[in-house]
Amino acid sequence: MRISCGARQNVRTAPTYALWYKDFGYTGGIPANATTPSFITPPLKTLRYFPLSEGPENCYGINRVPKGHYTLRIFFGLIKQPDFDNEPLFEISVEGTLIHSLKSGWTSHDDQVFAEALVFLLDGTVSICFHSTGHGDPAIISIEILQVDDKAYYSGPEWGEGVILKTTSRLTCGTSKPRFDEDYSGDHWGGDRYWEPIRTFGQNADEPRSTENSIKQASDAPNFYPEALYQSAVVSTDSQPDLAYTIDVDPNKNYSIWLHFAEIDALVTDAGQRVFDVLLNGDTIFKEIDILKMSGDRYTALVLNTTVAVSGRTLTITLHPKEGHRAIINAIEIFQVIAAESKTSSAEVRALQALKRSLGLPNRFAWNGDPCVPKEHPWSGADCQFDKSGSKWFIDGLDLANQGLKGFLPDDISKLIHLQSLNLSGNTIHGVIPSSLGTITSLELLDLSYNFLNGSIPESLGNLTALRRLNLNGNSLSGRVPGALGGRLLNGASFNFTDNAGLCGIPGLPTCGPHLSAGAKVGIAFGVSLSFLLLVICSVCYWKRRQNILRAQQIAARGAPYAKARTQFSHDIQMSRHHNHGHTRTAAENGPSLLS
Repeated sequence: MRISCGARQNVRTAPTYALWYKDFGYTGGIPANATTPSFITPPLKTLRYFPLSEGPENCYGINRVPKGHYTLRIFFGLIKQPDFDNEPLFEISVEGTLIHSLKSGWTSHDDQVFAEALVFLLDGTVSICFHSTGHGDPAIISIEILQVDDKAYYSGPEWGEGVILKTTSRLTCGTSKPRFDEDYSGDHWGGDRYWEPIRTFGQNADEPRSTENSIKQASDAPNFYPEALYQSAVVSTDSQPDLAYTIDVDPNKNYSIWLHFAEIDALVTDAGQRVFDVLLNGDTIFKEIDILKMSGDRYTALVLNTTVAVSGRTLTITLHPKEGHRAIINAIEIFQVIAAESKTSSAEVRALQALKRSLGLPNRFAWNGDPCVPKEHPWSGADCQFDKSGSKWFIDGLDLANQGLKGFLPDDISKLIHLQSLNLSGNTIHGVIPSSLGTITSLELLDLSYNFLNGSIPESLGNLTALRRLNLNGNSLSGRVPGALGGRLLNGASFNFTDNAGLCGIPGLPTCGPHLSAGAKVGIAFGVSLSFLLLVICSVCYWKRRQNILRAQQIAARGAPYAKARTQFSHDIQMSRHHNHGHTRTAAENGPSLLS
């Protein structure tokens, strides 16, 4: 996989039309137009840079990486704006291991415009981080993650998953043409290495050789060197019999040296005609090298490897002729051997990431990558210890006091099981104290003072038997202080619960009222809720009954004149019947009745 940093679309570049994926996986930074510092830099037009205001550490995290052995290569760039530092200096880590520090003047050397390392990736991800050193903003043009053979560059019993080989130098001798493996039509399992040309080791010290003959045993597993690498070489002369190459290195490091030979000189046809020793910093490492004898034939590749400890700041490779013709060499590879750092416990990393989200940590904290490694760049506010038995780092202290943090404390904080000190005082954290804090039995100091915490103090804090200092003052806590905490005061612990108006139950705080169990509190709450519900129902019923009465009165008021008239007429009829009693007539005599 190749990533074009800062690009919004996939890109293909000439002459090989390699595919570069659009930018993804970054933790921060700003895309910008790029200036390429070297002709070997991929011809890409964008980059991503990481201003210090966004934090001192930023990373690319790539997921779904198949388990295997990889060449990782990062090309640096320059921001195409006049007001930016033209040569930023920063450091690079891979999987928590520091692999490269840019040095002043890197823009003037083609082999310094990128960093490259051979790394085992085993957990399905890769993290590549950039660490500011205060000298400009890290700026990255491209990232390449190229799988190679699992046994590539095997160098002995100490080689393995715990070792990273950082490319220090890779030379093709006797030519002035720089080449990538792709330019050589090399096998892709070689990792598309870059070969810097060196036509001569010194003025009049040697002379080039070349051939167009095919080279046998070149592009073989596990390293798959391109055949053309062995078709050029340098040969020492009579005036300067020794061939010597010197390179600056970091002191007190181990280096893996790979020397490439093929007998391409037409003057050498039999074994014994060219024999030489190989010395590293004056010490003989390989004696009586006879290329034709050791490779089995002319035009056949031979690779020698050794690992040496270098105490000084230079490494000199010397080929000293012993018999016959002068010494010859085709290519040189030098790797710094770096022990891969052990990582922080994944559970604790996830806990810190949850804390980062819940507290809304500012960008300046830059909690990216691994909290504890590289050791030169730990996360701000985090203290780490190494567990030799488990070969893991863990967090034993966290100090984020007076950092303007907001949000709440997540339950996941309990996964920081090795914490001895937790100081979050002087922020604006709200919500309740998670009861899960009581499971971090190693806690000796817990300072949550001067926040906006509310609710009660969890009973579980009484389980913190190692606790010697507890500051909860300056919050809005309420309820009874757990009895176990109160009893701890008699053993010399220092607890501060002041400036919490609702707390009670220990000397110095108000006396608590009748203590109710949790069940009683639930029962009271249920009773109050039921009473309120009944009150609402009664109020609704009363209101409806009252409305019905008022409606009936309104109807009666509208029918009052007609009702009064009928009542008066009925009264008159009754009175008439009463007065005519005894003077009754028959219907025939009185005629038809007018009453209905």
